[in-house]
Amino acid sequence: MNRMEETKGLRARTDIHFNCCQSVLVPFCKECGMTEEEAYRLGAHFGSGMRHGSTCGAVTGALMVLGMAGRGTDASNALLRRFREKNQALDCAKLLTMAKERGEERKPHCDRMVYDAVELVEDLLAEDN
Repeated sequence: MNRMEETKGLRARTDIHFNCCQSVLVPFCKECGMTEEEAYRLGAHFGSGMRHGSTCGAVTGALMVLGMAGRGTDASNALLRRFREKNQALDCAKLLTMAKERGEERKPHCDRMVYDAVELVEDLLAEDN
């Protein structure tokens, strides 16, 4: 199973909730030197824009992965730039407002943010190798 399949599986689970940060962080836990449980706990309070509508949890999870993978400022800046270019914002509240204006429901919107973040991290990790 590749990372995107794993991520989609996490987002589909109904027995346990994986917030946006956890959904990005858990599939990369081995690269980060963590167990799935440690990644799940680390990301626990970073969903919903750090629980108050700030930076999207998918973005914070992606930044955590880049940091744990030893990537520097160039990679983090590239992630932020590419995510913003694709989605027009970084903040959870703004992203949700724009989704609502488009008529997009919350769950599919958040799933899309997670998938975008996972794809960007995979691209950035591959670029640095």
